[in-house]
Amino acid sequence: MVRRKGNKFFQDIEVPCYDVDARFRMKPASFMDFAQELGNSAADGIGFGFDYLQKNGVAWVLSRMHFHFDKAPRWRDALTLSSWSKGPDGLFFLRDFRLEGPEGESYVRCTSSWLLVDTVAHRLFRDPIGAGILATGGEDSDDAIEERAPKITMPKGVEPEEAGTVVSSYSDIDFLGHTNNARYAVWSMDAIPYEDASSLAVTDFYINFNHEVRPGERVLLRRVRTAAPDGGADYCVEGLLEGHNCFTARIILAASE
Repeated sequence: MVRRKGNKFFQDIEVPCYDVDARFRMKPASFMDFAQELGNSAADGIGFGFDYLQKNGVAWVLSRMHFHFDKAPRWRDALTLSSWSKGPDGLFFLRDFRLEGPEGESYVRCTSSWLLVDTVAHRLFRDPIGAGILATGGEDSDDAIEERAPKITMPKGVEPEEAGTVVSSYSDIDFLGHTNNARYAVWSMDAIPYEDASSLAVTDFYINFNHEVRPGERVLLRRVRTAAPDGGADYCVEGLLEGHNCFTARIILAASE
């Protein structure tokens, strides 16, 4: 059940077994699943959700996201996820999320940047005032993460190594007919050697979505690993579709708790 207080929306969750790894920690893609569902409900709550925009030939498209794990959510943890719009920032619309424990302790903080896309012309929708988007009165100035989700690029001067290929299939596709945002996080984590992904703990996950991937399309994964302090690792992963970048992620991992 989603509830509203002011311009923030809240949902209580209990971390299920299928959303954790072999160390009982919530997977990054699972956080994205929870976030996008509450984000949809929150957009509905301020009058500009999927149904309203679809009638007007417009859709929200996630462009960038950064989330930071203050504390790893674990199986059976009873937590509260909140979300709120921070309004426009250039072409982007900002939405933040916060996942907290019963005493208000921070588990995950997230900021995301969204674009409005004309679903008929397949290009950016540049008249948000005409759609009433800038007049919602539904913004909140609170920052889960103050800095905007950044542009991510592969490190210069380092040749990426191939990390396999994936074919976008039934389980990857969402109700819009293309690969769901969270599946790119699955692919990114799977591109990291299991020894690192399972033994180290994700502290920061950054991702940019640059081109949609449709059913049956094959994506080449490439990665670059650099050392991080205290025995951790810093990975950049990109997906290439016919030589063109469809996403880039940066994943910072620290020595496990």
